[in-house]
Amino acid sequence: MMPERHNLKNSITHPVFRQIGNVSDQEGVETYIIGGFVRDVLLGRKREVFDVDIVTVGSGIDLATKVAATLRPGLKVSVFKNFGTAMFRYNDIDFEFVGARRESYRQESRKPVVEDGTLEDDQKRRDFTINALAICLNDNRFGELLDPFDGIGDLENRIIKTPLAPEITFSDDPLRMLRAIRFATQLDFIIEDKTLAAIKSQCKRIEIVSKERITDEINKIMLTPSPSIGFKLLEKTGLLAIILPEVQNLKGRETRNGIGHKDNFYHTLEVLDRIAKNTDDLWLRWSALLHDIAKPLTKRFDPRLGWTFHAHNFIGEKMLPALFDRLKMPLNEKLRYVQKMVSLHMRPIVLSEEEVTDSAVRRLLFDAGDDIDDLMILCEADITSKNPDKVSRFLSNFQLVREKLKDIEERDALRSFQPPITGEIIMETFALQPCREIGIIKSAIKEAILEGEIHNNYDEAYQFMLAKGKELGLIAKQM
Repeated sequence: MMPERHNLKNSITHPVFRQIGNVSDQEGVETYIIGGFVRDVLLGRKREVFDVDIVTVGSGIDLATKVAATLRPGLKVSVFKNFGTAMFRYNDIDFEFVGARRESYRQESRKPVVEDGTLEDDQKRRDFTINALAICLNDNRFGELLDPFDGIGDLENRIIKTPLAPEITFSDDPLRMLRAIRFATQLDFIIEDKTLAAIKSQCKRIEIVSKERITDEINKIMLTPSPSIGFKLLEKTGLLAIILPEVQNLKGRETRNGIGHKDNFYHTLEVLDRIAKNTDDLWLRWSALLHDIAKPLTKRFDPRLGWTFHAHNFIGEKMLPALFDRLKMPLNEKLRYVQKMVSLHMRPIVLSEEEVTDSAVRRLLFDAGDDIDDLMILCEADITSKNPDKVSRFLSNFQLVREKLKDIEERDALRSFQPPITGEIIMETFALQPCREIGIIKSAIKEAILEGEIHNNYDEAYQFMLAKGKELGLIAKQM
């Protein structure tokens, strides 16, 4: 239920709003809340407020400075003269001030030429009608809603559309195409037909937008309850082929000798939605999106076996650094985590199809380490068969794998495996300088632990080391 359309004073109770209005009256300027805060108030979205956009028909920098001085002595104001904006943080909320302005754009850049303007000029430059709504903060009109483009109607009808012609809006600032898709995904809204058609026609303009800004929007889509909504729109508009061609290339089915394979694009989106129900971890969700990206490269048809995608997990792992680098995503432990998830995602599935041996579970636990629980969440989300009996059987077998993992971890402590015998101990025991025999002994100890021949403890590993050294013709020092 939306609040009263014309006066929202009961919905804007934060004391800073009244203070902004008081200072605005003293300065003789009109001032408004605009954008996402207003939209969310009207939608009744219960979410924590982190930032509020304020527009004034005057200098945003001057107003921010004067309001801050009345709130707390020494309250820091961050000024961005190039953009004509200023911001301060008060009670964990960022209040950003800007003067009302009109904008014009050059074809090769999304950075506008800015001039002072009216409130109407400012509302026209906003990306969508639902973000052009403004609430007056001046005392005599406090809480009055200004809605020149029927944003209220679009909220009620759950529609994303632009205040001006969408071709102009998206050509001027192509990032707005991604924002349209992000808002449609976050709010579960529909993008109006003309607006959607304009995104299709302008999709190549996304190439002038920085990769950092693009990735920020993709991450916001990724963190929604149903990310598939956004990725289907990205594919439909042509943006996906430009931004993430590896995911676009998953789309399609092929049939030979009457044998077809599933559409790996839609399978991937189903996995992504399934995992979104169980985790808010952004990088685990990226792992779900990218787990099959090498399938187009590894696809083969075998008359005896049908369609195969051998080693797609390992090749996918190798594809990730270039993808992360292109999108300016972190080339650190986040990349290594996604690589590990992609590389290992077939292992629990293979275990669930075969007899679950202690040795196989130990090796999985050793390779996955502290990320084993995340890997199991990914693998369970990856079971998307339309055959309920098959799904039930897989999930039941996964539960058996989980129980084995828990049992072996309690006994062998392999989750954060550190060799009980170090290279230094081997060198000291056999009076060795660095040489290949040290690596042979260390590998043999690890294999013995993983195969269950010895337990993961110092005493058993030390005795195994002595025996292996003797086998290699090494003589242990008398200790």
